[in-house]
Parts: sequence; C-alpha cells; structure tokens
Amino acid sequence: MTKLNVSERLACRVIGQLRTTQRYEKIIDPGRVRLRARIIELATQYGRYGYKTITSMLQMEGFIVGRDRVHTV
Repeated sequence: MTKLNVSERLACRVIGQLRTTQRYEKIIDPGRVRLRARIIELATQYGRYGYKTITSMLQMEGFIVGRDRVHTV
C-alpha cells in the first residue's frame, strides 16, 4: 500500500485477500498459554503417560480441560 500508494481496498483486491484478515489482531489468552506450558511440562516429566492421564492430572490441579484439548496439543 505504501510503496504503490494505493488504498487498502485495492491492494487486498489485487492479492485476493479479505480486508478483515488484513486488520485481524491475534488475541492471546494467558490461560491457554499457561495450560499449554503445563501440558508440555507434564508430558516431558512423565513421557510414558498418555493424554487421558495428563488430562486427569490437569483436572486435579484445577484446570478446566477435556481430553480433546490435551490430545490436540
């Protein structure tokens, strides 16, 4: 936009990008960051434990988490 001195609308149309994605700002949830770090920590510490056991350990620690959240990380 700045190099060619064109509008955002035209620049997005030329490259085929939606304007909403141009303006998108990622929102980082600190709870998810903490949960992800704890999952990695437990998986590193207890390498042979599966996602079901890790899920149970997280639930005992007070995290509200299902097996899908642990399984996908």
